[in-house]
Amino acid sequence: MIKKNMAILIFPDVEVLDFAGPFEVFSVTDELNDHTLLNVYTTGETSETIRAKNGLQVVPDYDIKNCPEPDYLIIPGGSGTRALLKKPAMLEWIFRTEAQCSNVLSICSGSLVLAKTGLLKGLKACTHHEVIDELAILSPDTEICRDKRFADNGKILTSAGVAAGMDLSLYMVGKLFGQDQALKTANYIEYSLLPT
Repeated sequence: MIKKNMAILIFPDVEVLDFAGPFEVFSVTDELNDHTLLNVYTTGETSETIRAKNGLQVVPDYDIKNCPEPDYLIIPGGSGTRALLKKPAMLEWIFRTEAQCSNVLSICSGSLVLAKTGLLKGLKACTHHEVIDELAILSPDTEICRDKRFADNGKILTSAGVAAGMDLSLYMVGKLFGQDQALKTANYIEYSLLPT
């Protein structure tokens, strides 16, 4: 099996668990399989250190110009998504990248970014409960799932807020590599809520 590239976009004021939770889930899955499944990495607009929500400083592994071509892309949320909505070059990169990816996942208010690119048109989507109205304005043709932890449209998957991103990540592990792998990962990280 050829290792697949999984890019996690990070940006100023990104919600920490929105990117760190999926990073842990997918990295552990890879670790439990002798590092043969996934190359999980972070990418930013630049390679400069970013300050995440509540001050955590993180250095992206790559910038969007030099990162390995992603097979999977994760767009986390946080208050920094509002700045992304005003960056045409970043939105264009996301739109172009989606076209070449097998799957794109948004966590929390990362759904706003997908909505701004038009990628949620006609799809079901979850988001953080505090930004449901914003999502509805940005993408009026999107069916918002208010009572679910995540929504699977096939290629594009979205989750509700923060910890729901780990639910979606474990679900995705099961989808990509089988339910046994999702169970092994959940057991290793002592995560008791295994989504179905």
